[in-house]
Amino acid sequence: MDLRVKRTKSNIINAFLTLRANKPLEKITVKELSELAMVNKATFYLHYKDIYDLSDSLEAELVQSVLDSITHPEYLFSNLPAFVQELTDAYFARRTLIQTLFSGNQNNRLPVRIEQGIKDIAYEQKPSLRNNDRFNILLSYSIYGSYYAYIQNADCDMRVITELIGNFAEATTKVCGLEQP
Repeated sequence: MDLRVKRTKSNIINAFLTLRANKPLEKITVKELSELAMVNKATFYLHYKDIYDLSDSLEAELVQSVLDSITHPEYLFSNLPAFVQELTDAYFARRTLIQTLFSGNQNNRLPVRIEQGIKDIAYEQKPSLRNNDRFNILLSYSIYGSYYAYIQNADCDMRVITELIGNFAEATTKVCGLEQP
């Protein structure tokens, strides 16, 4: 990619994140973003359809970053508590960006996207899990539970949160009859 294009996109993204940190997504206009990024509106529209397209693109990158940071995806099948702890650690590592992109009305979008990404990984490796209700319910519970526990307690000690989330995942795995080796 051309250096000028990279710089322009970087300016747009930085301006967006600055605005997004201070106001709801619905209140950000292309005009104010373009002014802050020091590009004209036409340049913005060369890269994105609208503000929501830009936000969606950044959200997708963040979700992929979270998924890519999981060093042991196989734990999804063999050690769900450790997998959920890694996922929570990934949230903490991206705390500021998560709080910026997924605040306000966007709050519920991250766990939805994470769940879909993890299910894609799981079903690719083990297609039979697609129809395993117990696995899917446990996975949804683990993903949403860990995310909301993290969000509601983000100022707490990270080690305490990840330890408790791991313990809950282990207990629910047993309750669901999906004990893992």
